Amino acid sequence: MSAADNHPESGAEYLRQILRAPVYEVATVTPLQDMPRLAARIGNQVQIKREDRQPVHSFKLRGAYNMVANLTDEQKRAGVIAASAGNHAQGMALSGTKLAINTTIVMPKTTPDIKVEAVRGFGGNVVLHGSNFDEAKAEAQRLSEENGYTFVPPFDHPLVIAGQGTIGMEMLQQNGHLDYIFVPVGGGGLAAGVAVLVKQLMPEIKVIAVEPEDSACLKAALDAGEPVVLDQVSMFADGVAVKIIGNETFRLCQKYIDGHITVSSDEICAAVKDIFEDTRAIAEPSGALALAGLKKFAEKNQLQGKQLGTVLSGANTNFHGLRYVSERCELGEKREGILAVTIPERQGAFFDFCRIIGGRAVTEFNYRYNDDKLANIFVGVRLVGGQEELDGIISDLRASGYPVVDLSDDEMAKLHIRYMIGGRPSKPLKERLYSFEFPEYPGALLKFLSTLGTHWNISLFNYRNQGADYGRVLCGFELEDSDLNEFSAHLRELGYQCKDETDNLSYKFFLS
Repeated sequence: MSAADNHPESGAEYLRQILRAPVYEVATVTPLQDMPRLAARIGNQVQIKREDRQPVHSFKLRGAYNMVANLTDEQKRAGVIAASAGNHAQGMALSGTKLAINTTIVMPKTTPDIKVEAVRGFGGNVVLHGSNFDEAKAEAQRLSEENGYTFVPPFDHPLVIAGQGTIGMEMLQQNGHLDYIFVPVGGGGLAAGVAVLVKQLMPEIKVIAVEPEDSACLKAALDAGEPVVLDQVSMFADGVAVKIIGNETFRLCQKYIDGHITVSSDEICAAVKDIFEDTRAIAEPSGALALAGLKKFAEKNQLQGKQLGTVLSGANTNFHGLRYVSERCELGEKREGILAVTIPERQGAFFDFCRIIGGRAVTEFNYRYNDDKLANIFVGVRLVGGQEELDGIISDLRASGYPVVDLSDDEMAKLHIRYMIGGRPSKPLKERLYSFEFPEYPGALLKFLSTLGTHWNISLFNYRNQGADYGRVLCGFELEDSDLNEFSAHLRELGYQCKDETDNLSYKFFLS
């Protein structure tokens, strides 16, 4: 069947496409590996599909190759094009090289050199354009029309979906007794392909879709009954940072997926650690997403003695990004709690506080003298008993007269405040606080400062690079109420993702 033919509609038609997909001309059958440490901890058998073992260290090779291999001879002679900053780009480049097809990949100018060089290393012609994926995609589509290239989408095409569906086929061959299969969702190609395959052959197996809480385009579509555009998505798990699910992938997911769950960034970090401890593989955040969902689903539904399968979808991670993962994985496992505690400013107060904490390890302690009566401290505590133990600590502190706030789920506290404690203004300020995310490229910070900093006084600033492709900034501005409309207009002009943090409790505790 060529890419120009009619799209399949039924599950049976998709099954035929998956069975006929020539992906093994370039892809490998990856192992379904046991995770004994995690299995013992959660009381279920856990097996993980090692798609990081593909030549491009990601499952994306399957769908890209299946579509490119099914093009007509005329389409192959004309060449193919795609837009991607990551795994789809590498899969396309290797597919084109294998089939001797001219392959152009449009990547944002912000793409790290390591990813650009990887695509070139697999034989792709790289065009750097725009500062984000949407601009790169628009340029790829323009070049497609101008030069007659066939545009190969990263997920929303039946041939791409069928290529990804071969993962499900392998999992059933490797363990036909699975009770649940957990799949990550970005644009939905992998989830759709696995679900439609499983439901044709072993419909008793439950297929569960997993998304990040702050990039849940499938959940939004399921709630609305149709694909909808998210206002913004987090870039932490950039491999699944998709604002709108595909039309065909949504149709299949809506029909064949049995359940859905979302997870936090901290829970993803904990899953990265679990994968490393059981397999010694280092997954990218989106690669560990499905395992994070498996753990949360098993706990939420009290699963015991079940056979659970999941997919490690990729391992093309930026090494320096592991700093963030290392900092946050204990929080994701509920093995650490973060508290803001008010203690009296007197000799021996810290000793009394530690006595209440007991023999637990203090992982972090931030304090600066403020006045003669009270002090606010930022403290991390190692936990063995998870949230129940943390609740007990909070109860003991309050019973001893210590006001306390649990900051363990406060993103701003964990990203910025912990590094800024001690800096209070010397005079009262009419201050509003905003957090920003913007792509890491030359001039990004200058654009930020020239758009906002030349109009209003910046009263607080914290930037921390976690080794990702984007930067996180926390910024305070001196703003009168009369300034807010003009300020909001400049925020829209800036175009960066932002959030008003003025009412954040950790800010009020330590910085306001």
